[in-house]
Amino acid sequence: MPDGATRPPIDEEAALAARAAWLYFAGGRTQSEVAQALNIPSTKAHRLIAKATRDGLIRVFVEGPMAGCIALEDALKLRFSLKQCEVVPNIDDGPLPLRTLGTAGARFFRQALDRGRDAVIALGHGRTLAAAVDHMPTTPCPGVKFVSLLGGLTRRFAANPFDVILRVAEKTGAEAYLLPIPFFANSIADKRVLLSQLGISEVIAMADAASLLIVGIGEVSAESFLQMSGMVGADEIDAVRKAGATGEVLGHFFTLDGRHITNDLSDRAIAPDLDRLKGRRIVAIAGGAAKVDAIRAILAAELLHGLITDETTARQLLEEEAATKKATKKNGHTA
Repeated sequence: MPDGATRPPIDEEAALAARAAWLYFAGGRTQSEVAQALNIPSTKAHRLIAKATRDGLIRVFVEGPMAGCIALEDALKLRFSLKQCEVVPNIDDGPLPLRTLGTAGARFFRQALDRGRDAVIALGHGRTLAAAVDHMPTTPCPGVKFVSLLGGLTRRFAANPFDVILRVAEKTGAEAYLLPIPFFANSIADKRVLLSQLGISEVIAMADAASLLIVGIGEVSAESFLQMSGMVGADEIDAVRKAGATGEVLGHFFTLDGRHITNDLSDRAIAPDLDRLKGRRIVAIAGGAAKVDAIRAILAAELLHGLITDETTARQLLEEEAATKKATKKNGHTA
């Protein structure tokens, strides 16, 4: 498909029905297992399987593109020790396929809200999460609270155009709590002052108590969200890149092999400490050609519970992983 071209939009209900049918008929899973895999109620799993059978979707979708996506999901979960993974066919391609990721992310949000298991959901910010919230239908859920994981302003206290906390509040009517301070403070001393402001500690405590964290993944380059949004300066991004960083999540930077890079920039982030993130239910929505290495870095760090990505990115992640393993094995044999 030529650069810039778009694929026809996908019928989301039909795609979900096909996925349920694949797991049930081809995967041999029970309806309750299908519901758990798709993060939907058991009653909806039953309805979707019936729909796939009734509408004749099984042959069209299960034997076609959706079957390949589910195979990629299984491979990613196995390789990167993920508990949850969703791979969706591309509607658009390019450095950042926002239509594809936004649609997939919106469905994940809706499913999480339908299940009702998370009383507090914590959110990062960025272009991909903003697209996911923008694609969400209005879904009233007054019993849920949303809270920001990160400072929502630029270093000059300008509004972040991709802060999602207010957008999700508008779509859901839920209580939403933001951090009206910069993502990165100018100094450690400034960070202490900002954290001491009235109400900030309460919001941070709420984020610590969240049962689900939904985040984006950033690349480390001049085109990154952090630099282009004014969160950090070009010299700061360049410094962490030269230190070997290829991926960023919640203000923490990692090398391609998952090694955490300690640096002054992370120390100044208004974000959870790394120790407070380990072992939590963190789901990332990320994809696109520009972010393959960044995603690999965060996957290698083993911070994620789940990943939602597009088919093109999933294939690149697995192909590059296989190529790296082959090269390592060859070099070891030669030695």
